[in-house]
Amino acid sequence: MSAAMETIVRLAARGDGVTAEGRFVPLSAPGDLVAPDGAVTPGRHHQLPPCRHFPECGGCQLQHVDDEVYAAYLIDRIASALAAQGIKAPEMRPPHLSPPRSRRRASLKAAGGSVGFNAEASHRIVDMRECHALRPELFALVAPLRRLLKGRAGINMTLADQGVDLLLEGVSAEGLEATEAMIAFARDQQLARLALDDGYGAQTLWEPEPATATLSGTRVALPHGAFLQATADGEAALVAAVREAVGPEAAIVADLFAGLGTFALALDAKVYAAEGARDAALALKAAGRGLFVDHRDLFRRPLDTAELDRFDAIVLDPPRAGAKEQVSALAASRAPLVAYVSCNPATFARDAKMLIEGGYELDWIQPVGQFRWSTHVELVGAFRKA
Repeated sequence: MSAAMETIVRLAARGDGVTAEGRFVPLSAPGDLVAPDGAVTPGRHHQLPPCRHFPECGGCQLQHVDDEVYAAYLIDRIASALAAQGIKAPEMRPPHLSPPRSRRRASLKAAGGSVGFNAEASHRIVDMRECHALRPELFALVAPLRRLLKGRAGINMTLADQGVDLLLEGVSAEGLEATEAMIAFARDQQLARLALDDGYGAQTLWEPEPATATLSGTRVALPHGAFLQATADGEAALVAAVREAVGPEAAIVADLFAGLGTFALALDAKVYAAEGARDAALALKAAGRGLFVDHRDLFRRPLDTAELDRFDAIVLDPPRAGAKEQVSALAASRAPLVAYVSCNPATFARDAKMLIEGGYELDWIQPVGQFRWSTHVELVGAFRKA
């Protein structure tokens, strides 16, 4: 090896390879050799990307690395975020990686006869001719949508119990003929539901039977735009980690930012479920199972310390912004156990610091890579009051 060659030692947050000397090299993997002119000699962790659209398509950033490196990348992202807050990484469980072609929801774009994800760091649409991330049921709609949509549109697809739930944004059906054409499309594609949003909210055009999602064996109504975990197996990994963190002895549990009940419906306890989205709260309430569902904005009106002290365990699953307001009260509470589900290592680490300063210990973290080959990281952190 020439002395001038550099070795890629790790992946940066955005997926670029980094040498020991601090040089950033796009589309490289740990173990690759980099010449002074930037030429890369692949190492043993550098794999052939499976998709023809990589790296142009912004849906994936890491198809060129093997699973060993991808798993290490997830762990490093979390550990780096914790270190930035002065927190020593706890036990880090082996990451769960969702398999290829397992994503059951996606947001695509359509324009000028193209349908697909945007190009990396661009608004240009990469016309999708194959996809190794999406479930086959979702990808099967790409070609029909290419024929259907003539102008710009947002495409939101979710795999419901009954089939694909399709919401088209920026699309309207003016007049009887246009409406009938949309309904014919929905029927021909055997959609679970078709809705259009022309800027004034989603309007359902086709729904032969109410669209539902099954969570831990319970069917829950699926509101337009409702959140589901990206993959079914990723959801199962998160649920298993939350159940372990809560433990079998917790009799009364609070599920905060409960959504449709991904975790509330999986717990063997009396559950108080708080959710700020009205439609999701109503759907969860209608699902039964004896839950106490509270339509409550936890950013504006977090549970206070007295309320939190009533529970044996707290489950948190906030959006990417984290749960700073709620965690501030939680840190001062006597709740013995906290299971924190996060899709953003940076805000998780920020909130973890508050919990630790309030007397909690971070026992372990379960990383989950649901968005195969992407830089998106999810996790469950298990805290207990010291």
